[in-house]
Amino acid sequence: MMESCMKERSPVGRKWRKVAYGGMQPGFEDNHTDDSFLEDMVTNTNLVQRDLFKVIQDSVSISQYICVVALVVLVWNNTLESTIEYKLLLLLDVSLLCCGLLIILLTVETVSLSLLLHYTLKIFFFISGLYALSPIYHTLTRSISSDSIWALTALLLVLHLFMHDYTGCTVKAPGSTKNPTLRSNISLNTSIVASVLIASRLPSRHHVFAIVWFSLQVFLFAPLVAFCIKRYSFRLHLWVSLMLMVVTSLLVYRLNVFLFGVLFALLVFVTIVCPYWLIRIQKYKFEINGPWDEAKLCFDITD
Repeated sequence: MMESCMKERSPVGRKWRKVAYGGMQPGFEDNHTDDSFLEDMVTNTNLVQRDLFKVIQDSVSISQYICVVALVVLVWNNTLESTIEYKLLLLLDVSLLCCGLLIILLTVETVSLSLLLHYTLKIFFFISGLYALSPIYHTLTRSISSDSIWALTALLLVLHLFMHDYTGCTVKAPGSTKNPTLRSNISLNTSIVASVLIASRLPSRHHVFAIVWFSLQVFLFAPLVAFCIKRYSFRLHLWVSLMLMVVTSLLVYRLNVFLFGVLFALLVFVTIVCPYWLIRIQKYKFEINGPWDEAKLCFDITD
């Protein structure tokens, strides 16, 4: 009976239309659809078919940075145990700084005197500020127990690895228009706090200055150097990453066999297992698109 009433109320020859606004169409229910509603629906239009070997290559950047953080922790451990003196650590800081600047200058396309002067002034102010603040860092956590310092440092390093931007760098690269993301800045701040916590447990302000300089230099410029190498030659990036993994594994093995097993399992999981899982779950992805989707801008609003 209701269907007969609807037929009586429906205008003769009137066709239902898909409209986004305008209210109800006379003669049709508010939720009425016909066979033409799904004509423009498409499935998996944005699905990207990934190659396992390519995903493994991309995951190398994550494994590389995990090894960088592991090397920093090794230096922290040897400094806390007085295995490394602050003079040797200062020599390591200067060597890393010179090597990093040399790599950046060799990998960028155009090197200008103003750019070199810009980086030199920043490094000078950076080192001067660290030396002036080292006595404060030395006594910063004197009232906090060592167990709390170790636990908080480990938590901050884990957070640093989760928030780190593995596709870019923590500082703006020469010639790049992309600025560091918010997550990258948060990751950098966690690494700085972790470095200061470790430095506060060292015996003198000279040790504090050397270890904080080393840590911040690595956390700030190691991603920049890796980004420049990767942009210059992807094959060179793979070889450097492989060499870094081997050296880190050997050093951790000398320190502790159990930690070596943990590091090796983590590298295998990140480099092989996770890419394999990503490829496997691609077949379960199902995406539908149609006229009901929100409009997407096809240009950058910052331009």
